[in-house]
Amino acid sequence: MFAGQSTHVTAVRRKDHSIAFYEVPKKEIGWVQALKKIPFIRGIVGIVESSAKGAQHLNFSAESFAEDQGEEQEPKAEQKESVTGKLSMILGVAVVGVLSFLFGKFIFTLVPPTIEQVLFGRMFVNQIGHNLLEGLIKIILLIAYIYFISLTPMIRRLFQYHGAEHKVISAYEAGVELTVANVQKFSTLHYRCGSSFIVFTVLVGVIIYSFFTYDSFVERIVQRIVLLPVVIGVSYEVLRFTNSLREVPVLRYLGYPGLWLQLLTTKQPDDEQVEVSIASFNRMRELDRQAGTTQ
Repeated sequence: MFAGQSTHVTAVRRKDHSIAFYEVPKKEIGWVQALKKIPFIRGIVGIVESSAKGAQHLNFSAESFAEDQGEEQEPKAEQKESVTGKLSMILGVAVVGVLSFLFGKFIFTLVPPTIEQVLFGRMFVNQIGHNLLEGLIKIILLIAYIYFISLTPMIRRLFQYHGAEHKVISAYEAGVELTVANVQKFSTLHYRCGSSFIVFTVLVGVIIYSFFTYDSFVERIVQRIVLLPVVIGVSYEVLRFTNSLREVPVLRYLGYPGLWLQLLTTKQPDDEQVEVSIASFNRMRELDRQAGTTQ
């Protein structure tokens, strides 16, 4: 999937080897755009928006796969949904995507301090030490989770397409012609990636939690929940800051933790997957040109 100035575009390879596109025009909502200009608030808005849109595009990919596998053999008449029905389905998928993100974030926020309390709660009094252990447990759980789901064929394929997207963006930024051979020369790692944001939420969380004290485990858990929007907002700003420094020889290393995580969240794509990513990117650029938002 690629997000342009006017349209989000996803391309999938169908069973007959053709490439199908899913195009969702960007709709500017005044109050949302206003919030996206406010530091620390824009990160929260962006994450929720990305979760909703990502769910829609993944749903399109899943439906295309199911159709190619012959799992949906509905009569043609039944496949023609009304506009209202289609919008309701997309809205439902978007809501599920946002709720899934929020549920996962809450679980990932609450489980590590619980484990830390059970294993190390009586080891020492220093709360900063407990915060550091909590952060370490989060990182271990995160790496283990990503590693094990990447072993499944479906997720591995998803991570290959993720790597293909990064290669295409890097090739475009380098100014080379977008051919499969050229794109394959580039790395699957890229500074501007959501995977980097996940790492920063852990690291930033450890720092923010250190400014607050708690008197009980329950208070600690409540504190984590209340501070979750703060951690997300600050992490987004830190990610933007490190991206702006990636050309500075020494300071570029600030973005390396996110790149290291991408060693798990991206895989080397094959030529056909790169071809699909190039097609998606070119289609996005074409639609932007038609809308007059790019040259």
